[in-house]
Amino acid sequence: MNTPDILYRSLEYVGGDRETTHGNKTDNHNNIARLWSGYLQNKFKSTDVSVSAQDVATMMVLLKIARTQAGSHNIDDYVDACGYAAIAGEIADTKE
Repeated sequence: MNTPDILYRSLEYVGGDRETTHGNKTDNHNNIARLWSGYLQNKFKSTDVSVSAQDVATMMVLLKIARTQAGSHNIDDYVDACGYAAIAGEIADTKE
């Protein structure tokens, strides 16, 4: 699979019918951020922990990169990383 193929597949994922299945991506990442923040605050007994929707998307990119380091080659790790990076960029852009 070449670079444009990876990017096009990622576009299909983030621009397709995923919103029907998972809801609005920004709302979804905000919900995940609240849950992760609450979990981390409880775990570390600190209210100083705050995860944003952009953090969630960025950390999902890191998760996908980490997956490329173990197991067998899976092109979806790269496709998904592109998608999460695009979501992080969209969230960051809407904050401006």
